[in-house]
Amino acid sequence: MSRVALLLALLALGCVMRSTYDTLNTEHEATVRERDGLVADVGRLRIERDGLEEQFVGAQESYEDERIARETLAGNFAQLRKEANALDEDLGAERIARMKVVTALATRETELAGMQSTYDTLVSDLESEVSAGQIEIERLREGLRLNVSDDVLFASGSSELDAIGREVLEKVAGKLKELNDFIEVRGHTDDRPIRGALAKRFPTNWDLAAARAARVVRLLEERGVPGARLAVMSLGSNDPIVPNDSPDNRAMNRRIEIRLEPRDEPTRAVENAGG
Repeated sequence: MSRVALLLALLALGCVMRSTYDTLNTEHEATVRERDGLVADVGRLRIERDGLEEQFVGAQESYEDERIARETLAGNFAQLRKEANALDEDLGAERIARMKVVTALATRETELAGMQSTYDTLVSDLESEVSAGQIEIERLREGLRLNVSDDVLFASGSSELDAIGREVLEKVAGKLKELNDFIEVRGHTDDRPIRGALAKRFPTNWDLAAARAARVVRLLEERGVPGARLAVMSLGSNDPIVPNDSPDNRAMNRRIEIRLEPRDEPTRAVENAGG
C-alpha cells in the first residue's frame, strides 16, 4: 500500500472513531443527566415517603384516639342508659306510690266525712245523755271516742251494769251496730287500791277495769254489734284524765272509753305514708 493510501485509510479510521466517540459521549452525557434526574426523583420520592409515613403514623394515632373516644362514649352512653332506666323505674315506683297515697287520702277523706256524720248522729241521738253528763262524745284524729262514767254504768265496786247504765249502752249499741268501724272498749279506774271483800273478786285495778270493759263488750254484742269488731283493753289506773287528788277527779278517771276506728287498709296506708 502506498503511503498516500495508508494516510487516507488512517484518516478515514480517525473520522469513524471520532464520530463513535462523539456518539458515546453524547449518550454518556444523556445517561448522566438521566441518572441525576433519577437521583433527584429518588430524593423527592424519599421525601414524599417520609411525609406519607408521618401522615400514616399521625392517622394511626388519630384513629386510636378516636377509637378510645368512641369506646369511652359508648361506655358513657351505656351508663347513662342504665341510669335513665333506673330513673324511669324510680319514677314509675314513685308514680304508683303517689297514686296509692292519693287513693288512700281520698278514702280517708271519705272515712272522715263518714266519721263526722257518725259523730253528728250520735250527738243528736244521745243529746239527752250528753246534756245530762252521762256520756261524752269526742272527735279524734283516727276516729271517735265515747266516754261513759263508771258511776253511770256500775254500782260502786261492781262489774254488773245497773239499769241506767244498761239503758245508756243499749242506746249506744243501737247506733254502733250500724257502723263498720272497729270498736275498742277500754276500762279505766282511779288510783285507789282494791280493798275488802271486793279484792277477792278483783285483786287489782287491772282486773276491775278489764271486767267492766268486758261486760260492756258483752252487752254490745248482745245488742247486735259483731264480735269481730269488738275488743277489750284494761288500762287500770294508768291513763287518768285528771289528777287523782279529789273525789270528783277520781270519779272522772273511773270511766269506760269506747273508741271507734276505721280499719280499712287504705287508712293504714295513709298513716304509713305520713310517718
